Amino acid sequence: MTVIDGTTRSTPATTAQPRPSSGVDVCAAAPKPHPRPAGQDSYTISEVVAFTGLTAHTLRWYERIGLMPHVDRSHTGQRRFSNRDLDWLAFVGKLRMTGMPVADMVRYAELLREGESTFEARQELLEATRRDVITRIAELHDTLAVLDHKIEFYAGARRAPERHSA
Repeated sequence: MTVIDGTTRSTPATTAQPRPSSGVDVCAAAPKPHPRPAGQDSYTISEVVAFTGLTAHTLRWYERIGLMPHVDRSHTGQRRFSNRDLDWLAFVGKLRMTGMPVADMVRYAELLREGESTFEARQELLEATRRDVITRIAELHDTLAVLDHKIEFYAGARRAPERHSA
C-alpha cells in the first residue's frame, strides 16, 4: 500500500513520491472487519475461500510453496486459519495486484519469518515493487490518453455527418 499524507502533489506519475512520517494511508479503505473476534477466529478452508475469493487449491499451494505461514491444524488434521492469516492473505492479494512475481512474494515471506534482522531486505523488495508499480501507472496513463484520443476521434466523426445535413 502506498502511504500518503493527503496533500495534493503536482509531481509526474513517474517520479517516486516521498512518504510522510505520519504513517496514515488516506487512500486505503478501512480494513475489512474480521468475521470473528480474536480468540474465536478458527476458520475452515471453505470459510477462507468464501471470505477471500481464493480457491482452496490456491490456499493449499500458498502453504506448499511457503507463501502462507504455518497454518494451524485441528485434531483431525484440517487446516484452521486465524484472523492473522486473513490479514496476511489480504496483503498477499495486494502484492499480487502489484504484479510482484510469486518468487519475490515467497522471498518476502521467508524474510518476514527470519525476523527483524531482515527489515532492510524487506524494505528494498517493497521499494523495488513500488518503483515497478509507478512505472506501470505511468504506462497506463499514457494508454488511457491514447484511448481517450481515439474515443474523441470517433465521437467527432459521428457528429460530422450531422453538421452537413443541417
